[in-house]
Amino acid sequence: MYPCRYFIRLAYDGTRFHGWQRQPNGITVQQTLEEAMTMMLRTPILLTGAGRTDTGVHASEFYAHFEISRIFEPVELEKLVFKLNAYLSHDIAVYAIFRVSGDAHTRFSAISRTYKYYVSRLPDPFRRPFAHYIYGDIDVGLMNRGAALLMAYDDFTSFSKVDTDTATNICRISQAQWETEGPELVFTITADRFLRNMVRAIVGTLLQLGTGKISLDDLKLIIESKDRSRAGDSAVAKGLTLWKIVYPEGMEGR
Repeated sequence: MYPCRYFIRLAYDGTRFHGWQRQPNGITVQQTLEEAMTMMLRTPILLTGAGRTDTGVHASEFYAHFEISRIFEPVELEKLVFKLNAYLSHDIAVYAIFRVSGDAHTRFSAISRTYKYYVSRLPDPFRRPFAHYIYGDIDVGLMNRGAALLMAYDDFTSFSKVDTDTATNICRISQAQWETEGPELVFTITADRFLRNMVRAIVGTLLQLGTGKISLDDLKLIIESKDRSRAGDSAVAKGLTLWKIVYPEGMEGR
């Protein structure tokens, strides 16, 4: 029997994890979930994630896929989801497991990804693990002008980690904006793909803009320089959440 491919939809609080992807020295979401599924299904399970998330970064929607030489009935998948949630720690939640076509890929089939970055304007102990507290004045209007400027470009080398294995630094951003939600500022950014550390580097640079450390002209020069050392420091990881991943219609239930 040929292997069947299944997608898993999950979420996780990244506080104690060294990101999604397996690491030689540090617990990761991938390792934790693979070990749980291998035990329950009594066969080695290898997961392919929709992408990497850095240490401490969260995900409210994440996908991974695996293959197994077995066709599960829907009720069996529902029971597996229930058992995984009962076994896993509280910082990982599995929402669904569903069969897809053999060529569906959690990373390469994705149409877009959306991230949100949370900046707290009050020292809230309940939001401390998920938002970056910043004291002082921030010009949100100016940061939105800077965010809009991003969409005029497609080469984001200036916001990427150096020495990565990506073939290109071209990304197409379709949404980038700051909004005020109660005592928090929320930056939402959507693109067809993201480079490693890209969102945190963009947020760090836009916060420099909003606090008067750089100008809009400086931001243009930073983008056009294609030099990571010209951009701002990466914003702290805990404020970042992978919010949503969009796939082509019709992938579920195959």
